[in-house]
Amino acid sequence: MKSLILLCLASALAVCCARPRLRALSHGMVNYINKANTTWTAGHNFGNVDYSYVKQLCGAMLKGPKLPVMVQYAGDVKLPKNFDPREQWPNCPTLKEIRDQGSCGSCWAFGAAEAISDRICIHSNGKVSVEISSQDLLTCCSDCGMGCDGGYPSAAWDFWATEGLVTGGLYNSHIGCRPYTIEPCEHHVNGSRPPCTGEGGDTPNCDKQCEPGYSLSYTQDKHYGKQAYSVPSDEKQIMQELYKNGPVEGAFIVYEDFLMYKSGVYQHVTGSQVGGHAIKILGWGEENGTPYWLAANSWNTDWGDNGYFKILRGVDHCGIESEMVAGIPK
Repeated sequence: MKSLILLCLASALAVCCARPRLRALSHGMVNYINKANTTWTAGHNFGNVDYSYVKQLCGAMLKGPKLPVMVQYAGDVKLPKNFDPREQWPNCPTLKEIRDQGSCGSCWAFGAAEAISDRICIHSNGKVSVEISSQDLLTCCSDCGMGCDGGYPSAAWDFWATEGLVTGGLYNSHIGCRPYTIEPCEHHVNGSRPPCTGEGGDTPNCDKQCEPGYSLSYTQDKHYGKQAYSVPSDEKQIMQELYKNGPVEGAFIVYEDFLMYKSGVYQHVTGSQVGGHAIKILGWGEENGTPYWLAANSWNTDWGDNGYFKILRGVDHCGIESEMVAGIPK
């Protein structure tokens, strides 16, 4: 009996030792992920940053207000094995843009503003190309949540349909009516941007006026959605939505290992939950037989694969297929 208890203790210890508690953002975690030899490669995206900063970035509140579900009746639409909207609609430059949310949990506003910008261009056949303002959405949508402390993607799309959004480019770009005013921060040790901290993420004011020198008034600059809806959490339905109407906003649970993503198809290997995160989902494909969704992050181009990442498709990995929202421009 005693030897059996010792054997059980030894096997329990072996299991504990096999899955070490790895510090987030550490060399140990990078090495552990890469030794696991799954479908993706890890590396350092954040050099000298506080963990509180990374936690702040994950500002998507999941399971938010429900939008009506839009079902695509595609009939005999033949979906390709790989789909990249940057090739499908080459005359829409926002499809290639990676933004930076700075030290603010505004991912919910970024995923929406990015996908809305793309859809305005796609649905106008390239005639209207604007950068919809993340700032306007972040600061003026009081029903969306708590600004830099997080918000609901579904509420963001509803706000576009009911209240409209003005244009606005990246920090210091002076593009559009209300460019983003929270400056990008430096994920790396020796860059030119200020350091990233979890503090100072105050939500800017909702100023209902355009920056000086812009040709239109705030009201004249508004762009509206005709309808906002949720996409069914069905792989084929999501693919049809992307193929027909352009990028959508998705949200998922971020684990510590995702922070270290460099290339390949991400699937959770190790680490604790960090929080909910919203992103723009562009298309899909297969890499070495592994199906993926192609997504754009809002942590600048020095994160991940030049700002993009791929995540396992078809099994609702980390909840990626459960929280997709979109809309049609007016």
